[in-house]
Amino acid sequence: MELSVLNKEGKETGRKVTLSDQIFGVEPNDHAIYLDVKQYMANQRQGTSKSKERGEISGSTRKIKKQKGTGGARAGSIKSPTFRGGGTIFGPRPRNYDFKLNKKVKHLARKSALTYKATENSILVLEDFNLEAPKTREIVAIRTNLQIADKKSLFVLPVENNSIYLSSRNLKDVSVVTASELNTYQILNAKTIVILEGSVSKIEEAFKL
Repeated sequence: MELSVLNKEGKETGRKVTLSDQIFGVEPNDHAIYLDVKQYMANQRQGTSKSKERGEISGSTRKIKKQKGTGGARAGSIKSPTFRGGGTIFGPRPRNYDFKLNKKVKHLARKSALTYKATENSILVLEDFNLEAPKTREIVAIRTNLQIADKKSLFVLPVENNSIYLSSRNLKDVSVVTASELNTYQILNAKTIVILEGSVSKIEEAFKL
């Protein structure tokens, strides 16, 4: 698949980039995508929810009423879950939601996601650029020139660039990621993927398996 390289003004530079069919033209595997996105979402969970159970409630352990003759159910402690202020039954406990996923499955999922975007013509290749200082209006101008101002976009950089990251941080519809950290969730969550020219080889190197 060949794409024209665009400049920051949104015009063709005359150069073309060939996207590898081994990454942008594979047979999509929806189950691999599901597993990779599920792992990503699970990793975002803190797993710190906690409620006090019966043994953790502070209070007297005195039997609050006699066993028989009251006409009501027997009760042995004020900490019983049946009373207001008592312990919680089967409440949440701190836990880790992470689970293992093979590297080959992750790579297949990301290749499948990139293939879907390539099929939808949702990938643009932008020539490498740098910003002397963080300026949000620079990123806004680039998105306007590329005609993606109203679309959720993901910029894929070859290496970390603090100026570009800070310039896009205030834009809710813009995300920035390096080629080596590109993941399935980000690919699918974006309407348009803007790949910098230098990132193409980095993506191929990262997903060569």
